[in-house]
Amino acid sequence: MYILLISIVIGLFIAMLFLNLYFRAKVLRTYRKLVENRVEFGASHLFNKQKMEAEVYPKYPHMKEEIETFSRHMRYSIKMASVLTALITLFGAILMYYR
Repeated sequence: MYILLISIVIGLFIAMLFLNLYFRAKVLRTYRKLVENRVEFGASHLFNKQKMEAEVYPKYPHMKEEIETFSRHMRYSIKMASVLTALITLFGAILMYYR
């Protein structure tokens, strides 16, 4: 049981590392396009779709697809990292309990 839990924690850690590298590459690629076109918006715009539609899209209508892609990747990356962190913490707590 102990070895299985250790294997799960190691697997989840590797999954989190792979996920981080994968989304970092995707986000940086899109981010580079946004920087080249001087698109500016804050973190509050990433998490508030109505605010994004009201304030950012009218300023940069030609970059709407890239902005949507960037914000979608950022939100998904944060969600997946949170879930994997919670799972690693849960299995770590179980390991501490059974040890």
